[in-house]
Amino acid sequence: MATTLSQLAVPQASATQPTPGYLSQRPAWHRCSEDRPATYECATLKVPLDYERPQGPTIDLAISRVKSGNPAKRHGIMILNPGGPGTTGLYRPMRMSTEMPEDVRDRYDLIGFDPRGVGASSPITCGLDQTEKGTGGAYRPERFASDVAWARSVADKCREKAGNVLPYITTRNTARDMDVIRAALGERKISYLGYSYGTYLGAVYSQMFPQRTDRFVLDSGVDPHRIWRGMYQVWATSAGPAFERWTHWAAERSAEYGLGVTPEAVSDTFWALVARADREPIDYFGQKLTGDDIRDPGVFYSPAEASAITRSLKAAAERTPMPADAGVPDVKRLLAGGRGATGPDPDTAAAPAPGEGASPDAVPVDNGTAVYWSVVCGDTENWPRDPEQYERDSVQDKVRYPLYGDFASNIKPCAFWRPPLEVATPMTHRAKVLTVQNEWDPMTPLSSGQGLHRALKGSRMVLAKGGQGHGVYLIDGTSCANEPVNTYLTTGRLPVRDVTCQSPPRDQEPKRS
Repeated sequence: MATTLSQLAVPQASATQPTPGYLSQRPAWHRCSEDRPATYECATLKVPLDYERPQGPTIDLAISRVKSGNPAKRHGIMILNPGGPGTTGLYRPMRMSTEMPEDVRDRYDLIGFDPRGVGASSPITCGLDQTEKGTGGAYRPERFASDVAWARSVADKCREKAGNVLPYITTRNTARDMDVIRAALGERKISYLGYSYGTYLGAVYSQMFPQRTDRFVLDSGVDPHRIWRGMYQVWATSAGPAFERWTHWAAERSAEYGLGVTPEAVSDTFWALVARADREPIDYFGQKLTGDDIRDPGVFYSPAEASAITRSLKAAAERTPMPADAGVPDVKRLLAGGRGATGPDPDTAAAPAPGEGASPDAVPVDNGTAVYWSVVCGDTENWPRDPEQYERDSVQDKVRYPLYGDFASNIKPCAFWRPPLEVATPMTHRAKVLTVQNEWDPMTPLSSGQGLHRALKGSRMVLAKGGQGHGVYLIDGTSCANEPVNTYLTTGRLPVRDVTCQSPPRDQEPKRS
């Protein structure tokens, strides 16, 4: 049954089959709010909770738009997704309309939406309190039983609070919702710009609706073959090269940071700090940091940031004063759970802008977390069901990938989730889309972006060598990747081959190859 369901998409109209009502609705656009520009419009569509039962219960789908200001150049609509899962996207058109080059901006009506279950789109809740909203911690044998209890409790609470809805909060159903948006706007095809989790959503749409896929940019790629436990684990496997690069960088600047004159010495300094914090938490300006708190691999993708943080921690551990001009890095922001509770995408590429989405009072406080687990657990059945499997993997991976291996492989609520209604989307159709990737991305590492590119036959990849951070296009105004993306979005022509360019210092022109 699951195999059969996985092949189903939105039913197609024919001469003998009337168009389903949800495909023939038209949005009633209105100004989103008085404190927003009049060009920023909102509407609500109705979509089936279960596309297999189109006459059954429906949910709201909140959408928004900023229309093209140049009808003569307009090509069509571009749906935007900032990442997640669990992130609101209603505000995105207003934000992107000010960031896109005019020549790109003129060609599209920019369309935003809150994915099903998120924000203003019939938001769900699991009734989780603040202590239950994380994505899990490091493996420790003495507390593994409590980790199992946490994972089971989250799954049980979600089932109790939203069990009739959770099975339908999935990437495949969100892709179907995107096609409803297309139909409601009277478009034959859609263009799309998606970041992080949005790359997987875009990839799934391209496979379910290949004939309706126009100009797609997938920025900071999720490898479809790693969903979703594998995406946790890629943070561990990709941390080694970033850490090694940092040790060389810091050693070359030993006079400035004092972490060691060789890469080996820098590494020893860091691991000594971890051991010290494990014995007794380091008092860092009132924050008590354990060894687990400072083993966040994402920090090391920015060597300068990692060096400043490690220097500050070393001074705090030794109770020595910092240089007067060194500053105090915000370790609380950068460490101890920097990957957030609403998915593998909490930074500026994915975070909602101020004012985005529904009124805060109308959205449950755990909404992002509830949707995150619904998607991550409900998209795929590739989650072990035996808690002991997670324990074995964590022990093994802590040795193989000491920075993050035990975090990545530790138990998650998906171990106790109901089996998905559909299998994960196979990547079988050719997809003439453009993937974009920074070389040093901590959230969707290069290997993940390359996996997305390989999975989508017919795609092209723009790789920004030396590029750091999560999110490329328009996130970094100096990135060498911006030019080829702009060209594709204005002309619809993919590069004839993959593009590798060098992201330069801000005062230099980019070089392409």
